[in-house]
Amino acid sequence: MKYIYYPGCSLKSTGRPYEESLLAVFKELQIPMEELHDWNCCGATSYMSVDELKAFGLAARNLALAESQNGINGNGDPDVHIVAPCSACYLVLIKTERYLKEYKNERKAVIKGLKTIGLDYNGKAVIRHPVDVLFNDIGLESIAKHIKKPLKGIKVASYYGCQMIRPFELFDPVHYPVTLDLLVDKLGATPLDWPLKTRCCGGSLTGTLHEAGMRLNYRLLSEAKKRGADMIITTCPLCQFNLECYQDRISSYTGKKIEMPILYFTQLVGLALGIPEKKLGIHRSFIRFPNFQALEMEV
Repeated sequence: MKYIYYPGCSLKSTGRPYEESLLAVFKELQIPMEELHDWNCCGATSYMSVDELKAFGLAARNLALAESQNGINGNGDPDVHIVAPCSACYLVLIKTERYLKEYKNERKAVIKGLKTIGLDYNGKAVIRHPVDVLFNDIGLESIAKHIKKPLKGIKVASYYGCQMIRPFELFDPVHYPVTLDLLVDKLGATPLDWPLKTRCCGGSLTGTLHEAGMRLNYRLLSEAKKRGADMIITTCPLCQFNLECYQDRISSYTGKKIEMPILYFTQLVGLALGIPEKKLGIHRSFIRFPNFQALEMEV
């Protein structure tokens, strides 16, 4: 199976380490994937509240492009699998695909708009998250065969956030997801029982209602620390940004020192596969985990 990679805006900017580690891991596991040509911003979740129909049109252009790139012609060809690592992109693309399938008027209007720019949409797009691909298509046992440096002794709090599993329960239980925890365990690390794994980090509140955002992030960081976590792993560029980049301000705001490495789950997988830190973008981290260098020295 060939996957079409939709990076979205974040993975080309603040979430660059996510892209670097994702591509490195997929290459190491020999997963065929090519970037979507001429992709555009999905509109994120905010655009839905501005003009829902135009938001669907904006996101649907990416679905139509993916179908075209994969050779879909509407004559019974296989589905095209679009890998969307960013949680917001993942949610928006799924919502668009679902609405265009269920609501005929919206579908008709969007397809009419797409035709004016020479595109068509046949409903063949399947939106996938990298966690879903690794867990269900590749499989934990297959990943285990590629592990070169088991991550023994590292305690990991897996943070799923709000948008990867809600409201569409596609590959993980909504209220208590487990895929990342099972993956962490297979990598040799210790997954922690962490009740805040789906609690919101505040999203854009850190830039609008700053104190509210700080409180939400502090709860996540302090609970992970209380549980003995050596790090938090996440699947979302905004979650990673909020949890890592505001730690100094959170420490000043609360009067309690917070210093917790925040990695993308793909970076953790890459470490276990023996991929060098630089190829995984770990050198870009603000909060360093001291044992990484020791891990790279293992044979």
